[in-house]
Amino acid sequence: MTRPEPIFPANRHALYQAHGYSAAIRSGDLLFVSGQVGSRADGSPEPDFESQVRLAFGNLRDTLAAAGCTLDDIIDVTSFHTDPERQFATIMAVKQEVFPKAPYPNWTALGVTWLAGFDFEIKVIARIPESLDRA
Repeated sequence: MTRPEPIFPANRHALYQAHGYSAAIRSGDLLFVSGQVGSRADGSPEPDFESQVRLAFGNLRDTLAAAGCTLDDIIDVTSFHTDPERQFATIMAVKQEVFPKAPYPNWTALGVTWLAGFDFEIKVIARIPESLDRA
């Protein structure tokens, strides 16, 4: 049985240490990425909403890369939004840049009331490319 392996990006931010969680866990050929937010290196939120969404995707890319994955390896997405109706257009514009063509990953979006000072969070499950699969 494969033991879960924690994954951290090279430029890991302060939130992982402050709240005691891994950026991602590799288990077999799957990568389970914790919710990524638009946090600066010190863990504080990016104040501009669009910039916060872009930074969350940047943090997601960094975490995926630390495991040898890219956005193309994502199979499932869950995103969390503090004001979905107001934020929808901005998120969809950034999403279209990040995932410009099919096949698109599964996606579930949830409206929430609190994200610890953030307004957007994205967590994913990715399949680790076969060339990197050590399981």
